[in-house]
Amino acid sequence: MLIRELKIGEDVTAFYLVKAKNVKTSSANKPYIDFTLQDISGEVNAKLWDVKGDIENQYNPGEVVKVQASVTQWQQSVQLKIIKIRTVTQEDNVDYSQFIPTAPIPADTMYNEILFFVNKMEHKEIKKLVLAMLEEYKPKLMYYPAAKSNHHAIKSGLLYHVIRMLRSGDALCDIYKNLNRDLVFAGVILHDIEKINEMDANEVGVVGEYTMEGQLLGHIIMGIKKIEQKAELLKIDREISLLIQHMILSHHYEPEFGSPKKPLIPEGELLHYLDMIDARMYDMNKALRDLDEGQFTDPIFVLDRRRLYKSSLSQTEE
Repeated sequence: MLIRELKIGEDVTAFYLVKAKNVKTSSANKPYIDFTLQDISGEVNAKLWDVKGDIENQYNPGEVVKVQASVTQWQQSVQLKIIKIRTVTQEDNVDYSQFIPTAPIPADTMYNEILFFVNKMEHKEIKKLVLAMLEEYKPKLMYYPAAKSNHHAIKSGLLYHVIRMLRSGDALCDIYKNLNRDLVFAGVILHDIEKINEMDANEVGVVGEYTMEGQLLGHIIMGIKKIEQKAELLKIDREISLLIQHMILSHHYEPEFGSPKKPLIPEGELLHYLDMIDARMYDMNKALRDLDEGQFTDPIFVLDRRRLYKSSLSQTEE
């Protein structure tokens, strides 16, 4: 049964992919496993209370498991209480494409579209820097998600996030003539690129853990360090390097979200809002996609616990 079809009070036997796993201790001082399970339709929290065997090395992120569970409710969300669980075998003949939410555009197509925007750049040094970064990161860009959870947490999600921002940024540069299109493109392409080293993801797009650098520094600080190093290696003009570093540094806008400075150039201001728009539209579409018309969603944490409404005029995309 697909996760989006789960109904509270029912029992289910199905295959799901382990997206996240945490071994915890209950109030009775007994170990249990807290899972995030997923299939192509979404994800669900699940608890395994009756833990047996070597729990540290079983049912790890990226593995597909077969579960028998009761569908319950916890804090207004569906949850699975696992009765039985096992890893899949070859005899199960599972189709892994049914468990891995993936960007709706092939990775090669998205990467080539990014190169199309890069080729529109007129400033040779900006173009040189961006191409060098893309070439270095291409293998992982093809499958990396843009986040562990929330917006674009899907296979090739980082590419999908970037191309949607590039399309929007390109259109807005036609309206606001004071913007330097090359800087906008560079900021969009590079603003999240160090998420590739911030998160440890496998080739199916599932993030296991954050890396040591990711936890201690985060992708913003890692990004400006990388740009500085690459620019020095390529002998890029210092001002160009600093402008792109500043755009990465300020794109989260607020200190509590990781940006110690707000944007001091128009291109940086636009980058922030392009990022916010695309993230919000993605999260809203995901929340409304499988909802019936005239219904409200459950409170959505990443949207300030708003309950979105799906009207008869609402449109959603896959």
